[in-house]
Amino acid sequence: MSGPSALRVAVVYPDLLGTYGDGGNGLILSRRAQWRGYPVELVQALSDEALPTADLYCLGGGEDGPQVRAAEGLLAEPTLTRAVEHGAVVLAVCAGYQIVGRSFPDADGTRREGVGLLDADTVKGAPPRAVGEVLAEPTRLPGTSEPLPTLTGFENHAGRTRLGEGVTPLARLVLGRGNESPAGTEGAVAGRVVGTYLHGPVLARNPALADLLLAWALAVDGLAPLDDHWEEALRYERLHMARRSRRLVARLGRS
Repeated sequence: MSGPSALRVAVVYPDLLGTYGDGGNGLILSRRAQWRGYPVELVQALSDEALPTADLYCLGGGEDGPQVRAAEGLLAEPTLTRAVEHGAVVLAVCAGYQIVGRSFPDADGTRREGVGLLDADTVKGAPPRAVGEVLAEPTRLPGTSEPLPTLTGFENHAGRTRLGEGVTPLARLVLGRGNESPAGTEGAVAGRVVGTYLHGPVLARNPALADLLLAWALAVDGLAPLDDHWEEALRYERLHMARRSRRLVARLGRS
């Protein structure tokens, strides 16, 4: 059992929002904090239990039916909203991203209410699905003196997300579809809530983003560096493959 000063990381409803392995984001956050000497409690918050209070929440991707059930569960209790009001950090991916917005579509396209942590609405889009590798250049985020390194991940979604005035895009697209509006953007940020379509898991591919979320949750200006040799090798591989794909698409477009 962790002590009272432990950082608590909660993976929200992994039984519903666990389709794409995004639960790995919680593990990455806990390990990167532990490697720096911070005590951490990693909680798998199942949907049939009360959502615990935490410093950092991770929501992942899921199919249409489980997504609706997850949203209903989070709307039925105020824990997540109250935690954010008190400074908790949220990383929401794909279905989770849509859930923390104001609305999203179910399998039939019917509008469903979201938790409302982000000023964003998602509608059902026309085919084809947005599927494939994504490259995106992050915007200037709170707590950073300069933009984070290029984000890498992959998307797989049919929804089209439109951002309102109350949020900032997480990044500007280089490759991929991301949000519908503003065009050419990916994800959204408001305060300490971050939404993104990037799987991978996104924090395995982008350790700098993981460390920024940890710094927010720990209320520190910066974190001691880690030996990210293997993490950077993964980044290099995925960035290289995505850039090759982008060049191929450009050549096909000119042919």
